[in-house]
Amino acid sequence: MPDPLILHPDDNVAILTEKGIAPAGHKIARRAIPKGAEVVKYGQTIGYATDDIAAGAHVHSHNCVFGEHGRDYHPGAALDAAHKALRARQGPLLTFQGYRRSDGSVGTRNYLALVATVNCSATVIRRAAEEIRIEGALDPYPNVDGVVAFAHGSGCGMADSGPGWQALQRVLTGHAGHPNVGAALFVGLGCEVMQIARMKQDLGAAARFHGLTIQDTGGTRKTIDAIKVHIREMLPVLNDVRREIAPASALKIGLQCGGSDGFSGITANPALGVASDILAAQGASMVLSETPEIYGAERLLLDRAASPAIAEKLLERIRWWEDYTRRNGASLDNNPSPGNKAGGLTTILEKSLGAVAKGGSAPLEAVLEYGQPITVPGLNFMDTPGYDPVSATGQIAGGAQLIVFTTGRGSAFGSKPAPTIKLSTNDRLAAAMPDDMDLNCGDILSQRVPLEDKARQIVDLILATASGQVTKSEGLGLGDHEFVPWQIGATV
Repeated sequence: MPDPLILHPDDNVAILTEKGIAPAGHKIARRAIPKGAEVVKYGQTIGYATDDIAAGAHVHSHNCVFGEHGRDYHPGAALDAAHKALRARQGPLLTFQGYRRSDGSVGTRNYLALVATVNCSATVIRRAAEEIRIEGALDPYPNVDGVVAFAHGSGCGMADSGPGWQALQRVLTGHAGHPNVGAALFVGLGCEVMQIARMKQDLGAAARFHGLTIQDTGGTRKTIDAIKVHIREMLPVLNDVRREIAPASALKIGLQCGGSDGFSGITANPALGVASDILAAQGASMVLSETPEIYGAERLLLDRAASPAIAEKLLERIRWWEDYTRRNGASLDNNPSPGNKAGGLTTILEKSLGAVAKGGSAPLEAVLEYGQPITVPGLNFMDTPGYDPVSATGQIAGGAQLIVFTTGRGSAFGSKPAPTIKLSTNDRLAAAMPDDMDLNCGDILSQRVPLEDKARQIVDLILATASGQVTKSEGLGLGDHEFVPWQIGATV
């Protein structure tokens, strides 16, 4: 059996690369670890021993638990090094073939979006989209990627101001005005809190949008028919676009992980981090998210914060999550999930240290609220839950034209209007779910493929996908039901 993998000289655990006393991806003790002592991986504390652990013993949930992590923050301490590393990544101009929009953004896809303002209009937009598909209305329009219905479970029974309303408003307008959307139609009931007129006002004069309500149109069936009329009118205009060369700096890319395992922080995540640095050096916006899944590793981002205000905003979001989980009788260590633990991840501290690797080593240039527009080049952080559909929905609302998603246990996630590229962390998953995985990163371990080489493969795949290459999740038709806005605040 291959020797266990040692990630840092200070580690007192090593990683099994093949099944031994525990499954591959799990940890064993490099030396005896006394009860109460720190368990160290990546050179960082990931938990504390609940019993004396003998050298060579399996280290996991039965003898290692979450505990307090270091709060000795030094914002900006590594900023100069981060800038130097990013400058070293600058290279020849990278480009893709995209759709230029009138507002200056560039799309990687060309969708017609039906956006429900409230759950009451969810059925009519889904029915209209399905009937249009069955009738073959899209067949004469090869430059249209589809009609997508963004239905959700909120929009009323909520406050008409404050964080919950603002988050949903950003999500709905962000999807309607997304670079990958050529035209959009808002559909409401008519009496809901989330009013069409208010959202269209927020979208401004550059909006490519229409709107109608079920109450004013005359009921369910008449509204479905009216939506279909609007679609048929918009399709010829939407089809009259062509891809053209655009710089990689026009890209905004969401960085995601889900179904993580003990290899995520060793293969796919750090490879994606290098790819993120390559694209950030080109001026692209790379968006890390999932605040509960950087918990315990926030120092690695704070060290690279471009300003004290950015550092403080990230810390404020950390404090909010600590309070939020406490008020709801939960703990941030409720994440990792059972699947994460089966894959070898023991505590949130361990999971976060691997997850934050997706953000590479670039300076942290911005901290965004959920669904807030992405405007700053380089590495951004968006405050979202760790739940993948909710997190990706926020990134896409902010303008991300692509999502890159690493997984070790396996994921069937896909998204619209921004396609998802999935990276497997291990060879077993790539072989078990070949119809879902776009690229295998397991060969970083099994074949000793250098991280740099794998990162270049990821960049090439991103640019090809941005230019129209279909992802595995797109080929499977995923994305219609993965639109899940974050519901914040009281339902009344």
